[in-house]
Amino acid sequence: MLPAAMAFSSSISPSYSSLLSKSPRPSICNYKHKLPSTFIKMRPSFPLPLLHLPISRLGWSLLHQERDSFKSNLFSSVTSADSSLDEAVQGAQLPKGDSWSIHKFGGTCVGTSERIRNVANIVVKDESERKLVVVSAMSKVTDMMYDLVHKAQARDDSYIEALDAVFEKHKATAHDLIAGDDLSSFLERLQEDINNLKAMLRAIFIAGHVTESFSDFVVGHGELWSAQLLSAVVRKSGVKCACMDTRDVLIVNPTSSNQVDPDYLESGRRLEKWYSENSCDTVVATGFIASTPQNIPTTLKRDGSDFSAAIMGALFKARQVTIWTDVNGVYSADPRKVSEAVILKKLSYQEAWEMSYFGANVLHPRTIIPVMKYDIPIVIRNIFNLSAPGTTICRSTGFENEDAQRVDAPVKGFATIDNLALVNVEGTGMAGVPGTASAIFGAVKDVGANVIMISQASSEHSVCFAVPEKEVKFVAAALESRFRQALDAGRLSQIAVIPNCSILAAVGQKMASTPGVSATLFDALAKANINIRAIAQGCSEYNITVVLKREDCVKALRAVHSRFYLSRTTIAMGIIGPGLIGSTLLDQLRDQAAVLKENFNIDLRVLGITGSKTMVLSDTGIDLSLWRDLLKENGKVADLQKFVQHVHGNHFIPNTAIVDCTADASIASHYYDWLRRGIHVITPNKKANSGPLEQYLKLRTLQRQSYTHYFYEATVGAGLPIVKTLQGLLETGDKILQIEGVFSGTLSYIFNNFVGGQTFSKVVKEAKEAGFTEPDPRDDLSGMDVARKVIILARECGLKLELSDIPVKSLVPDQLKDCPSAEEFLLQLPQYDEDLAKQRHQAEAAGEVLRYVGVVDVVNQKGTVELRRYRKEHPFAQLSGSDNIIAFSTQRYEKQPLIVRGPGAGAEVTAGGVFSDILRLASYLGAPS
Repeated sequence: MLPAAMAFSSSISPSYSSLLSKSPRPSICNYKHKLPSTFIKMRPSFPLPLLHLPISRLGWSLLHQERDSFKSNLFSSVTSADSSLDEAVQGAQLPKGDSWSIHKFGGTCVGTSERIRNVANIVVKDESERKLVVVSAMSKVTDMMYDLVHKAQARDDSYIEALDAVFEKHKATAHDLIAGDDLSSFLERLQEDINNLKAMLRAIFIAGHVTESFSDFVVGHGELWSAQLLSAVVRKSGVKCACMDTRDVLIVNPTSSNQVDPDYLESGRRLEKWYSENSCDTVVATGFIASTPQNIPTTLKRDGSDFSAAIMGALFKARQVTIWTDVNGVYSADPRKVSEAVILKKLSYQEAWEMSYFGANVLHPRTIIPVMKYDIPIVIRNIFNLSAPGTTICRSTGFENEDAQRVDAPVKGFATIDNLALVNVEGTGMAGVPGTASAIFGAVKDVGANVIMISQASSEHSVCFAVPEKEVKFVAAALESRFRQALDAGRLSQIAVIPNCSILAAVGQKMASTPGVSATLFDALAKANINIRAIAQGCSEYNITVVLKREDCVKALRAVHSRFYLSRTTIAMGIIGPGLIGSTLLDQLRDQAAVLKENFNIDLRVLGITGSKTMVLSDTGIDLSLWRDLLKENGKVADLQKFVQHVHGNHFIPNTAIVDCTADASIASHYYDWLRRGIHVITPNKKANSGPLEQYLKLRTLQRQSYTHYFYEATVGAGLPIVKTLQGLLETGDKILQIEGVFSGTLSYIFNNFVGGQTFSKVVKEAKEAGFTEPDPRDDLSGMDVARKVIILARECGLKLELSDIPVKSLVPDQLKDCPSAEEFLLQLPQYDEDLAKQRHQAEAAGEVLRYVGVVDVVNQKGTVELRRYRKEHPFAQLSGSDNIIAFSTQRYEKQPLIVRGPGAGAEVTAGGVFSDILRLASYLGAPS
């Protein structure tokens, strides 16, 4: 029977002796290796010591290599590495220090020939005195290489076609990038590598098994080829460039936890030797791959290329390590789940460490270890957006003030881990019994499960911990076996598994010095109606971890992110009534929103607009430049309950306000319920405050007892500060004696123009044509609008009056109250001009003018609405247009009343009054003045 070694050696080319030697290997980037003709002569350190046996005796165990087994702890590896790292760096003779910058380019950065050119351009333009470039395999190549191994191991002969595809990919890329001798040299090496890989994969195919060393060796070729191509392109640009096979330099010790520990001392020695033979100011190095102390090819495992760059940064004691990727930096949360996530300009090592552990797309924690020793910053940058500054990870130096988020933000970011299960070990027999926790986690260790989080109350009645869901069955079985006697005896009551869980972690270095962070976090989750299964927080306070139901994870992430990252004055608004006032308000919001956000940190988001028939909703904010089209084309059937639920049900925005721009009493009847639910209400609708006294008192009592705000400035004087002025007088202890004023812009216009030969009916008709009246002028002439304003002010002053208590002088003749239409009313109105003409002549004869006024007589606790005469020198007689004027007679302003005057009607000023209330709400919520 033909020995396996002979079958193997017959097809493999002699180019791997350096891989098997205990001495540093010559670089595969620079020239070919020489190998003996058979594997029988291999040194014993090679991981196939039994390949000389006949194939019939070749089994699963023949290609298996035992790995050293010892516990590797992330923190202990930092400590143990310090002395050797110092010795390696200080003893090195090669140039080191700030003159070196390290760049790492991931697979997407070198995924195509065009992208490799782009990388070469960045390298050439880098003004650093010296630079080392760590490069990954081309995009998807590492997966393709692993697939080759898996297919060969499964005895699937399609691995041959798959390997041909790898060859063609790199061959085509090389033809596109380089030419001449560089191209010939690369293609020769590539063909040699492919031939050798075919032989090795053939051996794996025959054995049906693969060792980790063989797998690592096969997979590492992707980095070799991309490094060779990039270095050739850099040289093509006229820059002297050396190519480093990092297996010649980086020495690592595999651990039992699928990780490796760098040997900094030996790596430093080999780097010095390599540099003495390949001295160059620009070096392109392979990422991901390294060697064991026995010169067996291996990899740096997860995120190995980043780890390579960090190790090189420490060995060179470089100025900076730049990790080039396809995102703009580290986000405050996963932007695929939280649209409001922002780029963090800076993170401390510890913050990046915590966020990466909890699943954020940051660096792997081990990548940070080598650079921490020398305070070497790591910069995450986007190769496809060079204008983005990226994220800098460095030692904390009070840089928080420079960050984009609020200066006082204690939480830097949020991360989640899904597909977890909670295991709860519970029983009275656990309390005070030494070694219980050790026994629990010893059983977990025996099944090789990874404990993500641990939580135990001080009562010691229970211990719960989170493990990956795929491992929980084995963990539960191991615990039940280990504690069978305790369970039977009742010392342990249960070992319970809670599946379908996720972890949410809040991370931030300032959390330790900021009171109330936990309270804010839990309050945000509570308001989002999310239940917490378990909580953990370390004494360092760099993170707070909570366990939630998996289906609640995204909602929870958005809720807490908005609470910490959105402006405190981010307000979700629902606009009811897009009529004249509502539409004007929406246009004002559209024009001013950006200014408010930039200058005052006020973020106003209209999440819904509804009329009587249709409504439009949005989760993040309606584009107010398109709201009319959206309402018309995408509008749904109006449903007030669904509308309010949508606006208030958005748990990702801390504040909710409903803006009622209607005059509808049925809408006003909902204010109490909205305020009770924590929804702020802003309105020009008079119906709530002038409605039944009992309902009004109930509404105001609720509002005063809560932290929910109810603003209604525009109910009295449109944009004039009448209610606010009155409240200011009362709050400062002044006593109101009387409030008298022209409260109707319509009636102000009519009586300001009811002069000379003008008839009353003609002036009313002109006012309607000019748009100063309601569609039916009788709504203005009846005086009920003025009466509602009077009752609102009277109730502000503490008078408990009903609307029916206010005597109103109507200007609508009794005979015309029941006219079927406004047009019919205007046709018949001239018949009744004589009475008002007579009153005007009498006033003019006495040097007076007519004004339609409302009066709140606080002293006598009554109110009236009537037509009064005023001397021409009186402020009321000097009105023009549609101006309103209100006079406050108080103890402080008794001799000379406090006058408020200005436009009291019109969509612009009324909408402006509502807008002013919105900004007042923002101010109450903490917006800067």
